[in-house]
Amino acid sequence: MVDKRKYADRREELIKAVAKRRRKVKTLAIEYKGGKCQICGYHKYQGAMDLHHITGNKKFGIGEKGYTRSWKKIKEELDKCILVCANCHREIEGGVTQLPGVIRVEKSG
Repeated sequence: MVDKRKYADRREELIKAVAKRRRKVKTLAIEYKGGKCQICGYHKYQGAMDLHHITGNKKFGIGEKGYTRSWKKIKEELDKCILVCANCHREIEGGVTQLPGVIRVEKSG
């Protein structure tokens, strides 16, 4: 007998599975990058943690569709990032906070 399942029949199940994988990969990414903001040390809530690219060779945004890629590809992209809290990330982007000297050297070099 031919399986006649369709996406519409499994939509909710698939959405939950993808969300679960993305949360798991974000947890792994945060652990891989040290588990805390590299500027202020914040570490309480993973939803407040961002990844800031420090090199110009960005292949994909980790937070966009990056969590559906292989862990190997994600780690390659994570190696181009620093882990920062949402507040520090906004301040970096706004020019209010500067990256520590060691990180700036990596970025330019």
